[in-house]
Amino acid sequence: MAKILPLQLIRLIRGGASRRNLRILGRFLLILGTIISCYSVLFHVLMEREGQEHTWLTGFYWTLTVMSTLGFGDITFHTDLGRMFSMLVLVSGMLFLLVLLPFTFIEFFYEPWMRAQAERRAPRELAPAIRGHVILTDYDEVTAALIRRLEQFGYDYVLMVPELEEALRLHDTGMRVALGALDDPDAYTQMRVEQAALVVATGHDTLNTNVTFTVRGVCEKVPIISTASDEASVDILELAGSNHVLRLEEMLGQSFSRRTMGTDAVAHVIGQFDDLLIAEAPTKRTPLVGKTVRETQLREHTGVSIVGVWSQGSFQPATPDTLIQDNAVLVLAGSREHLDRYNEIYLIYNVSTAPILIIGGGRVGRATARALADRGIDYRIVERLPDRVRDSQKVVIGNAAELEILKRAGIDETQTVIITTHDDDMNVYLTVYCRRLRPDVQILSRAQLERNVRTLHRAGADIVMSYASMGATAIVNLLRRGKTLMLAEGLDVLRVNVPRELAGKTLVQSSLREQTGCAVVAIRTSAGMEVIPDPQKPLPAEGELLLIASTEAARAFFDKYHARPTDAETGVGEITASHV
Repeated sequence: MAKILPLQLIRLIRGGASRRNLRILGRFLLILGTIISCYSVLFHVLMEREGQEHTWLTGFYWTLTVMSTLGFGDITFHTDLGRMFSMLVLVSGMLFLLVLLPFTFIEFFYEPWMRAQAERRAPRELAPAIRGHVILTDYDEVTAALIRRLEQFGYDYVLMVPELEEALRLHDTGMRVALGALDDPDAYTQMRVEQAALVVATGHDTLNTNVTFTVRGVCEKVPIISTASDEASVDILELAGSNHVLRLEEMLGQSFSRRTMGTDAVAHVIGQFDDLLIAEAPTKRTPLVGKTVRETQLREHTGVSIVGVWSQGSFQPATPDTLIQDNAVLVLAGSREHLDRYNEIYLIYNVSTAPILIIGGGRVGRATARALADRGIDYRIVERLPDRVRDSQKVVIGNAAELEILKRAGIDETQTVIITTHDDDMNVYLTVYCRRLRPDVQILSRAQLERNVRTLHRAGADIVMSYASMGATAIVNLLRRGKTLMLAEGLDVLRVNVPRELAGKTLVQSSLREQTGCAVVAIRTSAGMEVIPDPQKPLPAEGELLLIASTEAARAFFDKYHARPTDAETGVGEITASHV
């Protein structure tokens, strides 16, 4: 408080409106002082008429005690005239000291102090020294997940909020917020956009266009990533100045398509780091079922390495003794040549002609259908609204919670059910229902919020794709220029510098997989990348490790070696205009 009051006095003196209010306050205090002085003089006159003598200090004392309604009663008038004067002093004191003075205090001291506190929690301007930060222009499930990742990788960020009350509410939840109108160029100047690493717009398409165009008018070089729901918005956002336009619904559809099993047993690439490819391959009805990783001898026969196994929604790092079950999905790492060799052997297995069942004909459901059609895979969509799906031969109109509708769509024959509604409660409900009807079917489900991923796994989903996580990870991937890669919900590929404790040790000696759960799939040095490195070869001190790790495994690695993923050298300054 002692620090704030001088600032308020300075603000009162400097501001034009504040100076006017200060003059009003001065006049009020002058009037109040004049009234107190007049009452003190009248007090002496009336007391002398009653034959009482008092000092001038006593007159001021009596006036203040009566005006403040304290009225100690130690000094009183004995005549009616004196008592009438006392009533006048009392009433005027109630008006001036109990009404006008508190109002003045609130107007000129308390409210400015509250505004100063609010501005400290939601400033309108960032410090000039800040740079390399990320500016967020909307708070939704994607930016909530993005903020957690930015904090994980040590990036500063600021969330712009137009309304003060909302800014203060978000600040109180732990967000770094700033107050500013999204269509005001000056607001972005105050956010130090010229020094920012990235601007992220995740609102609706028209708002994102306005934000992009406004930012581009202030700064030409800052990279801008925006999201788009409609395909037509992609070109408009690019024309407005967006470097990358993310269509998250399309990305979810592509991910669901890649992870669909039951149509073949080939390895489908889900990620790539230079020459290293990460792929997933179903094991259903293949000779791999019932064998341990050591017994498959895949590395000897094809060159691919089994780095992990998905089973009933959980990822387990592969060890030589890991048993491969019928409903498992293998996570493989290798070069293109290695994966082609694997596919030549297992192409003939697990062929099914039954359509894939998609529940929900919204944007994600339709995107999934298009991705499956591109692969030549048949599908059926269950949707309540007939106008959503154009191909009437591929849609079953009705409620997916009704058994008759699901049977018409092929629940008894399909190998995979993909649940794509945007309602997490409904997705949990349908996951439990489908798992009860078909204990052996593969279930892929969408989660709108990250916190519902585990719930969907417990409900019976084999793979859950989070809308929030996919958007956040895509943005972080662009920001960090390939330093991280999301393979599935809760499973990432990370590039990390070789810890000093491991330099010179072999992978066998390091026991990384046993101690942290991370699998090393490649080693990068100045000479190039070594895919599936020799476990007996010493780790280089100046190299990088490519790790496949779950969230828990990555945390264990970072805690053990006090490390963090390697940082991008120059942020995203070299991002070129394209869309995903």
